[in-house]
Amino acid sequence: MNTRIVNLATSLTLVLLLISAASPVRADSDDGVVRVKSAVPMAEAITRIKADIAAKGIRFFSEIDQSKLAADAGIKLRPSTLLVFGNPPLGTQFITSNPNAGLDWPVRLLLTEDDNGDVWAVWTDFEWIARRHNIKDRVPQFEMATSVVGSITSTITTR
Repeated sequence: MNTRIVNLATSLTLVLLLISAASPVRADSDDGVVRVKSAVPMAEAITRIKADIAAKGIRFFSEIDQSKLAADAGIKLRPSTLLVFGNPPLGTQFITSNPNAGLDWPVRLLLTEDDNGDVWAVWTDFEWIARRHNIKDRVPQFEMATSVVGSITSTITTR
């Protein structure tokens, strides 16, 4: 009987570790930054993400080409584009819980290219944002936001 319990506990632990490791939508460290590697070049990643945002009926606010802004200032910067988008009926719920959460809403998704030419989608983990602003009464909404951004970024993880 004890062997069965130990085997079951070991199996469950392994499954949870595999699920956790496979999930691209979680912060990799205590800084709250989530990174997902793109399988496509920067321009295509931006196009795919913007198309998915539109298809989901999410409001697109802005595209900021940070590398162009840097170039205009005489500074060389690897490709870096910030996309700002959100769903006001969802996002404003965080702000009604704590007005300071407006620092993190709407959602900001950074597409950046590293020294190796790899493109990454980077954003702030929503659980981290909840802790940052001490928001404890919007768990389903934070889970929804995590799910939506995970779905949006999944559009760039395959060719």
